[in-house]
Amino acid sequence: MKTNPRRRARELVLQGLYERQLGGAAAEQIAADLRESAGHQRADQPYFGELWIGVARDYDALVARIAPYLDRKAKDLSPVERAIIVIGAWELVNRLEIPYRVVINEAVELAKAYGGTDGHKFVNGVLDKVATDVRAAEIAALARERNTPA
Repeated sequence: MKTNPRRRARELVLQGLYERQLGGAAAEQIAADLRESAGHQRADQPYFGELWIGVARDYDALVARIAPYLDRKAKDLSPVERAIIVIGAWELVNRLEIPYRVVINEAVELAKAYGGTDGHKFVNGVLDKVATDVRAAEIAALARERNTPA
C-alpha cells in the first residue's frame, strides 16, 4: 500500500520519537538522520519539519496534557503508543485546520501499523478525550450539523 506524503511525515516523526525515547539522542541529530533516510523523499517535507520541531520542543508539555486521560503513567506506555499519542495531541492542539477526526484516524492507522495488537483502540480512546478537551467547539459544531434536518 502506498503511503501518502503527510502520513509518511508522521511515520518519520514516530520513528524519531521512538529513537529519542529509547536512546536519548538530541532532537537535532535525529532530525538530521531522518532527513537523510530514504523515506524522507516520499514525505511531506515541510510538514515533517513542522511536526518534528513541534513534538520535540513540546514533548514534556504534550505528555503532561495527555496524562489525565491515561489509565497508567505515561512512562509505562509502550514507546510507540506514547509517541503516536504525542503526535496526535500536537496536531489536535496546533493544527486546527486538520479535522479532529482526521487526526485521530491517522493516529489509529499508525498504531495499527506499528503498535501492539490492540494499541489502536487505546490510542483512539485517549485522543478522543484530548479532542473533547481541545476541540470542543469543533465537536459541538459537528453535533449540531448532524442534528439539523437536511
